[in-house]
Amino acid sequence: MSGQIAYFDCFSGISGDMVLGALVACGAKPAVLDHVITALGLDEEVAIDVRREERGHLAGTRVVVTAGDGSVRALPELLRLVRDASVLSDPVRSRSQAALELLGKAESLVHGIPAAEIHLHELGGADTLVDIVGAFSLLESLEVDTVFCSPLPAERGWTGDLPLPAPAALQVLALAGAVLEPVDSAVELVTPTGAAIVAACARFERPAIRPAIIGYGIGARDRPGNALRVWLGSAVVAAADPSDRVAVLETNLDDMAPNLLAALVEDLLAAGALDVSVAPALMKKGRPGQLVSTLAPLDRAEDLTRLILRSSPALGVRVTEARRVLAERQLLEVETELGRGRVKVKYLEGEAVEWAPEYEDARRLARASGRELREVMRLLSEAARAR
Repeated sequence: MSGQIAYFDCFSGISGDMVLGALVACGAKPAVLDHVITALGLDEEVAIDVRREERGHLAGTRVVVTAGDGSVRALPELLRLVRDASVLSDPVRSRSQAALELLGKAESLVHGIPAAEIHLHELGGADTLVDIVGAFSLLESLEVDTVFCSPLPAERGWTGDLPLPAPAALQVLALAGAVLEPVDSAVELVTPTGAAIVAACARFERPAIRPAIIGYGIGARDRPGNALRVWLGSAVVAAADPSDRVAVLETNLDDMAPNLLAALVEDLLAAGALDVSVAPALMKKGRPGQLVSTLAPLDRAEDLTRLILRSSPALGVRVTEARRVLAERQLLEVETELGRGRVKVKYLEGEAVEWAPEYEDARRLARASGRELREVMRLLSEAARAR
């Protein structure tokens, strides 16, 4: 039904070399990295060593990317190297450019200078470029369609004279809307490069996954447990549950301002309602009104009922319990000529029967490309059907 998904389990943080090691441990060929170095024209600057190492009780793959004394490059030069690497696929180049731009914007915000003028090792080193492009190339070689990422550890303390989390890494994750969890660690666990990789490709949530292989990427620090774990497998499609019970909350309104009614719908959804609909109704004495219907989990019905009574003129709410049958569905991320977007796929008895692009994704791509929204939605649907 779908390609593979990858879940980045960052229990000990993430860095560019840890990503490479974990993906090689999942079965990606190290030769892919040699291809990346050649494609970027860095054969004379970069060398790669792939080996098995242990950190405490964990054994995994360590990928060491060693850069020579090549010049530190500014962001425009890094982007040009990726753009000119025509042998790389469009998705790899697109994701790599997105990660580099995130790094550039983060460094710019931290240091207060334009990204194009930044000449920092973390941003301009050839090893960083190989980490980023190599990560997306390895994911592509493993036929990974969608990447998920766990919450990332937010360390305490200092690295040199800078606070942890590292300012650039924190800024990248803030731009990406990542989820951070505080941990009692005084060492840097999330590097800017590692942050940029997941920020450019991952959704920060834990999926329902049927894992086929688990790969460990060993980090540079020689301390127990210093590794990134990647789960590689297939998505588990939610099946219809004939015993799914919900509450249906209904009330009739004929004296509520439209803007306040719209706010009520938003508040109900934010408070946990599964769905809210408003339909026109003919009230007593022939007055026009609205029927507000709210679908709620059974354990949220009481709170949502109180919200309706408190935020509307309603004098009462009809509450009934109902059984609902759900079609199987999957949210699939696909690549098009205009960029990446999500498509909701509906299944009946295991067969895909409908492809519905996510509106916000389609709207974003339409605005960025100047194409008609209907055309963008067609491209997303076709990409999902082709999968």
